[in-house]
Amino acid sequence: MVDALSTDPATLTARLRTTFDTGRTKPLAWRLDRLTTLRTLLTEHTDVFLDALHTDLGKGRTEAYRTEIGFTLHEIDHTVEHLEEWLRPRPAAVPEALRPAEARVVREPLGVTLIIAPWNYPLQLALAPLVGALAAGNTAVVKPSELAPATSAALARLLPHYLGRDTVAVVEGAIPETTALLQQRFDHIFYTGNGTVGRIVMTAAAKHLTPVTLELGGKSPVVIEPGADLTTTAQRIVRGKFQNAGQTCVAPDYILAIGDTTTELETELTRAIRTTYGDDPTTEPEYGRIVNERHFDRLITLLDSGRLVTGGDHDRAHRYLAPTVLADVTPDAPVMREEIFGPILPIITVPDLDAAITFINQRDKPLALYAFTTSEHTKQRLTQETSSGGLAFGLPVSHLGVPELPFGGVGESGMGRYHGEYSIETFSHTKAIFDKPLV
Repeated sequence: MVDALSTDPATLTARLRTTFDTGRTKPLAWRLDRLTTLRTLLTEHTDVFLDALHTDLGKGRTEAYRTEIGFTLHEIDHTVEHLEEWLRPRPAAVPEALRPAEARVVREPLGVTLIIAPWNYPLQLALAPLVGALAAGNTAVVKPSELAPATSAALARLLPHYLGRDTVAVVEGAIPETTALLQQRFDHIFYTGNGTVGRIVMTAAAKHLTPVTLELGGKSPVVIEPGADLTTTAQRIVRGKFQNAGQTCVAPDYILAIGDTTTELETELTRAIRTTYGDDPTTEPEYGRIVNERHFDRLITLLDSGRLVTGGDHDRAHRYLAPTVLADVTPDAPVMREEIFGPILPIITVPDLDAAITFINQRDKPLALYAFTTSEHTKQRLTQETSSGGLAFGLPVSHLGVPELPFGGVGESGMGRYHGEYSIETFSHTKAIFDKPLV
C-alpha cells in the first residue's frame, strides 16, 4: 500500500521534492528537530515495535530492544551530539600560485532519497539510514520489507505522522511497489539486502545516474588459532551467530579452525549453546524464529552438509530451527555455497594461517571477517593480506555498535558505508568552494 496522500510514486516523490526545494530541510535546527522527533517516536511506541518484531521474527523483547530500538537511539544521540561539528565548513589550503584566495569544503543535502530496508532487522535497517538522510538535510521515502509485515505496518502508520508527510513517506508492498519506486528519480538510493536485488537497484539507478549505497552480505568467516581461549571464544561466537536465529548479515557464517583446535571447539560450542539457550531452545523467549517457510525449507536442506555436533532439531509449523553446529564440512559442501543466514554454523579445519588466508581470498570478499588469536603478527597479517567490509578480533558483530567506525561492504558484500559521520558523508554532496578576490 502506498502512503495515503499519494496517488502514485511520482506524486509521492514530487511532494517530497517540493519540500526539499523550499530549502526548509537545510537549517541545522530543522535537522535536529527531525532527529529528536524520531527519538520521541521510538520511545513513545517501544511496545508497538517490540510486539511487531516478535510477530514478524519471534524476537525476544530484550534482544529486539538492544539490536533494533536501542541501536537506533544510540545512532540518533551520537548524531545529534556531533552534527553541528560535522556540518562545519572545512578550510582548504590554497597553493601559493593562486593566492590571495580562500578555499573551503562544505556538505550540502542531496535531495530526495530512497531507503529500501530488509526483513531481518526491519526496524533498525530502515531507521538507521533514515537518521543519516535526515541529518544530512534530505527528505526520504522508506520502503520496509514485506516479509516483516507487522513492522512495516507500524512504520507506515507512525513515521509520516511524527516526521511529517512532506518529509518522510512510507511505501509498503513487494516487487511491484518497489519496481514502481525505482522508476522515479531519486538523489540517492540506499539498499540493504542481497546481491541479486542489489544489481536490479543499480540498473534502475543508472537510468537517472543516481548514486547508490548497497549494504549486502556474504559468508563472514571466523579464524580461530591454537592458543585462543576456546571457552571465551565459543561463548562470543554463539552470541554473535545465533542472535536473531542467525539471520544477521554480519553473523559468523563459518569457522576456519586452525590445527588441532576443532575437537575442543566442538565441546565448547555445545556447552556455550546450552548455557545461552538452555537444554530446550524452544522454551527460550530470546531465541528467534526463521522469517518464513521458504527460508526454513532452504536451511533444512543444508543440515546434511557435515557431521552434526549439536542441534538440528526443527519444527516447520513454528519456523523453529535449533542452534546447530556442523563439523567435517568440506569447502564444496552445500552449506558453503551460499550465505547461510540462519542458525547453522559449519566448522572447516585448516592446517595453518596461510591456508586460512588462502581460503578467504579465494572467495568473494565478506562483509565481515573475525579472528580469535593471541598473536599480534596474525592480526597484522589478516589486516594486510585479506579484504573485507570490516575486521574484528575477539568479538563478532559488535563493531556495528561503534558509531565512529564505518559500516559497509566491499565487492560482492556491497559498496558505500554509513553510521555516524559516515552517514552524513553518504547522504551529502561534498562541495568545493574557491573564492579569489577581484582586487
